Amino acid sequence: MINFVAMKLSIIIPVYRVEATLDRCVKSVLKQDINDMEVILVDDGSPDGCPKMCDEWAEKDSRISVIHKENGGLSDARNAGIDVARGDYITFVDSDDWLEEGTYKAILNLMEDNDIVEYPVAHRLSLSDHSYENMDDYWLTGRAYTHTFAWNKIYRRSLFHDVRYPKGKVFEDVYTLPLLLRKTKRISTTSLGCYHYELNPVGITATADGKKLTQLLDAHLTSGMPIDDIYYMYLVNIQMDVREQTGMSLILPKRMVKTSHLKGRQRLKAILLNLLGIHIICRISKFIHLFKKPSRW
Repeated sequence: MINFVAMKLSIIIPVYRVEATLDRCVKSVLKQDINDMEVILVDDGSPDGCPKMCDEWAEKDSRISVIHKENGGLSDARNAGIDVARGDYITFVDSDDWLEEGTYKAILNLMEDNDIVEYPVAHRLSLSDHSYENMDDYWLTGRAYTHTFAWNKIYRRSLFHDVRYPKGKVFEDVYTLPLLLRKTKRISTTSLGCYHYELNPVGITATADGKKLTQLLDAHLTSGMPIDDIYYMYLVNIQMDVREQTGMSLILPKRMVKTSHLKGRQRLKAILLNLLGIHIICRISKFIHLFKKPSRW
């Protein structure tokens, strides 16, 4: 039974088919040198030895509790953890990833003045020390739409009062972060700490097909966040991939893009987009991919 006593930090770790990496993940969390925390392992109906491994970890460390549930996917697992979390703050770790020692301690020192603090991801995302009270500025100037990851952030738990991850959706973090930002008064990025992300070769990101990318584009277009020219060109890339892989009608609204502040290939693409339209750009991209390995030109 979970004793519902408030604490500083709740760490939610969804678990599914990760026998090879679960121990490394949990060890890195327990090495964070924080006693006032709970680690919630959510066994999402894993059919391997993970349920037993979770129970063994709970026996070893009183800060660990386990939820065993039927398989419902990543969003459902995170939501199950949120439902029982007791911490003033919440964070997530994917069970094939791990953390640098001292990361949470450094970030928690910043949380008193913030609702969310975002920290670096090894070899993937470097961040400067900066604070935002305007969420549109964070989204556009900070290009937050390119790193909506759930797991490299610590959140004030009250943000999740009426927010949950969408069950059955891929790229669930793109749907959810804008909802949290609408309730956020201050968010900071920091150069402190480090999250180590392991690309799963059979995971959502690595195997995203046209159907999944359609959900990604939909998540961006329904987020309610503002779209500037640079963000729009980012969405053009997703739309091109969706069109090429599915043949679906275009869902990205037409827009005349100002090209003066764009550079390199992005500027060339924007000029062609303005002249020819996205239908023709998609056809050109498909033609190029017939003769070379696919890449975003």
